[in-house]
Amino acid sequence: MKTSFYQHVRPVSNVRSWQNVLTVCRVTIDQLDPIPIYEQLAQIIRERIKAGDLEERHVVPSESSLQQEHGIARGSVRRAMEVLREEGWVVTIQGRGTFVAPKVAWPER
Repeated sequence: MKTSFYQHVRPVSNVRSWQNVLTVCRVTIDQLDPIPIYEQLAQIIRERIKAGDLEERHVVPSESSLQQEHGIARGSVRRAMEVLREEGWVVTIQGRGTFVAPKVAWPER
């Protein structure tokens, strides 16, 4: 069963408020933004890690699932993962996947 980024969002009593919650929580890639797409994705993943949506030592979604979820090229996903590895947010183990690094390895906020 696929876990959702929105699982931590709790519905509230009225529909209008629920829509506001989704608008605040939903993060998308802006194709027209001057910030490169890979950097936007890296920032989204950083925020998910900081928020606890992606827990330390747990697997990061696969390149193909991130590609489909955000509607971007696989090269952009790979570059975002490369940036996060260089910064110390994630660790890649060949043949096993990419995992959120332990908190001690995270860059200072």
